[in-house]
Amino acid sequence: MKNHIEITNFNDPNLDLYARLSEVQLLRYAEPKPGIFVAESPKVIGRALQAGYEPISFLVAHQDMDREAVEILERWDEVPVYTAEDAVLRKLTGFAMTRGMLCAMRRRELPSVEEVCRGARRITILENVVNPTNVGAIFRSAAALHMDAVLLTGGCSDPLYRRAARVSMGTVFQIPWTYFDKKTVWPAQGIEQLREIGFKTVAMALRNDSVEIDDPGLKSQEKLAIILGTEGEGLLAETMEACDYTVKIPMSHGVDSLNVAAASAVAFWELGR
Repeated sequence: MKNHIEITNFNDPNLDLYARLSEVQLLRYAEPKPGIFVAESPKVIGRALQAGYEPISFLVAHQDMDREAVEILERWDEVPVYTAEDAVLRKLTGFAMTRGMLCAMRRRELPSVEEVCRGARRITILENVVNPTNVGAIFRSAAALHMDAVLLTGGCSDPLYRRAARVSMGTVFQIPWTYFDKKTVWPAQGIEQLREIGFKTVAMALRNDSVEIDDPGLKSQEKLAIILGTEGEGLLAETMEACDYTVKIPMSHGVDSLNVAAASAVAFWELGR
């Protein structure tokens, strides 16, 4: 195919996006404009393309090209496709690619909190969740279990980082999301902004002064914002104090808490119905 380029020079600058730039460098690649991200696997790439993200180039392995990958490349036959044997690509990128396919894409301007929340009934807020795996897993649960949007504080890992997007199975491209504006002080101004939009706020926290997660009054609220805290430490004390409700997931066998991604699935299932 005319757009397929066999990799013969590891130092080709066109491969920097895949082999030599960190996630942070890609994020800041075009500052002050939105940067670049790299999506991995045909399913994730396909969902990003369906959501309107613009591909820059593809990096694919010769062997084991499944039908989904072939269909993507056929639809984008003007976009450069860098290709080599799997062993060569592993040497270049430093890892085994999921189903042999990567795609560098241009980021888009993020919407405002108001835009993301328009028409939403159930949303979740991630407070300083730093592990990309947890961020991706929470997005997958949010999309599957009736959340309408995801908001993130500035301390969260970026949902478009390769691992986060892959763990989410591409749902980061299916559910609306954004960060709180950098000028918005969290939690005071952020929670006040949510209240102005009409949301009651729910702190998921290990406190005894809490309501049951299946409380009928809680579930009858027209708009709920479910706030999840960072790994290990949980929510900030100021966040818990500012919220309308505190909810604790009942535990058994002496277990005191769940991983934030697991807790998110429980909360979304119970409060999103």
